[in-house]
This record gives sequence, C-alpha cells and structure tokens, in this order.
Amino acid sequence: MPELAKGTFEVKTTPVAPEQGDDTGIGCLTLDKKFAGDLEGTSRGQMLGSRSAVEGSAGYVAMEKVTGKLGGRTGTFVLQHVGTMKRGTPEMNVSVVPDSGTGELSGISGTMTIIIAGGKHSYEFAYSL
Repeated sequence: MPELAKGTFEVKTTPVAPEQGDDTGIGCLTLDKKFAGDLEGTSRGQMLGSRSAVEGSAGYVAMEKVTGKLGGRTGTFVLQHVGTMKRGTPEMNVSVVPDSGTGELSGISGTMTIIIAGGKHSYEFAYSL
C-alpha cells in the first residue's frame, strides 16, 4: 500500500536563452523548488516546452532531482514530468524515475500530483519504499 505525502512548494523558473539561429519555438527553463510538508527539501531541474498556434495548447517535459527528507528518510530521487494542455485542459504525469533513489530513499517509486490553485502550488505524492 503506497504512502501519501502532501504539502506545498515554491518554484522559481529561469529562462535559458536559445542558441543563435534556433527557430524551433521550444523554450528551456531551469527549475529551483523548495518543498514543505511531508516532503521537506529542494529540487533542481530543467524543463522544455512548446506552445502551439491554438490558444491554450502546449506541451512540456521536465526532469528534476529532489534532495530531502520524506517519511523520516533522507536521500535523493529524480522526478520525470510529461504534460500537455489541449485548449486549456491540462493533463500531467509526474513519476519517479526507476532506480533513481539514493540514501534512505533507495528503491523509491511513485507518482506526484501537482495542484495549482489561487496562484499557490501544492502536491500529493503517492510513493512506496
């Protein structure tokens, strides 16, 4: 039976300048997060995204390495994001990269739901160790 961790996070995104002559329309951002609640820690990562010509449609992928304490255990793990927005309707999958856990989080697996409401970010993380 998976555990359920809940809490909030703050995220800072920084655009990465495209290479000269890049006309792909694919943007890159660095991610810096601070987690509070059942998961206490930080993460760093990168995100690639693209918007379509249709208002409200886009896609992104991201990888972030989380360092922190979860369920009284410390270590690191990597989260993989795949998301789309179709005419304003989001679909997102955030999961732990298999075998990415280290330290006391070795063997972790799970999925994270990101909730954005009222300009605030929170998470629900269903995980197993």
